[in-house]
Amino acid sequence: MLVKGWMNTNVVTIEEDSTMVKANIIMKENHVRGLPVVDKRGHLVGIVTDRDIKDASPSKATSLDIHEINYLISTIKVKHIMSTDLVYVKPDETVEFAAILMLENKISTLPVVASDQKLVGIITQTDIFKALIDITGIYAGGVQFAFSLEDRPGSIKEVADEIRSFGARIISILSTRSEAEAGRHNVYIRITPLDTEKLRRLLEILEKNFIVLYSASDHLEDVGGRRFKKMAA
Repeated sequence: MLVKGWMNTNVVTIEEDSTMVKANIIMKENHVRGLPVVDKRGHLVGIVTDRDIKDASPSKATSLDIHEINYLISTIKVKHIMSTDLVYVKPDETVEFAAILMLENKISTLPVVASDQKLVGIITQTDIFKALIDITGIYAGGVQFAFSLEDRPGSIKEVADEIRSFGARIISILSTRSEAEAGRHNVYIRITPLDTEKLRRLLEILEKNFIVLYSASDHLEDVGGRRFKKMAA
């Protein structure tokens, strides 16, 4: 899954020669905490955040009067306070790589930059979550099985064939070796819903023939009302 398929192209930006005051107004109007900064050709040159504006604003302990403060603020341009040490991702790179960039750099948003350094979008943690949900297929199938399987050709097919024999449709198959024992891999298979009795019999067969780490049913109807409520004493 490529970044260009999940990024937001409707990006609010500001030019580097704009004032700090204008940047602050744009952030408040659009309910964002940072703005990509572009030059007149639309090339990314930096990013300015509400923290940058706060740090550049005169201290409340200043001896300047209000007119002097307003004049000082009006002369500060975005290019004077923006950060130019940017982490970015390219539109043809994968969503997974974007997630690694965010994780390793402890950031929640990445500008998406084309080969000519032109800003073409942004991708956020929320976009990554949406991609993850799409990959897992949870909206189409609320039942997931986790297996510890031998790390050899055909091991996943054996499990999949058993599941299909019960009339279930496989929505997604994910695999990881990072948490598995040596020589094995953990495999997560999500299927379309089955009636209670058929699901019970399928689980019995799977547990007899394979190492089942768990089975879980996700109840999507609970999403809207899932709120913590303090229990009465």
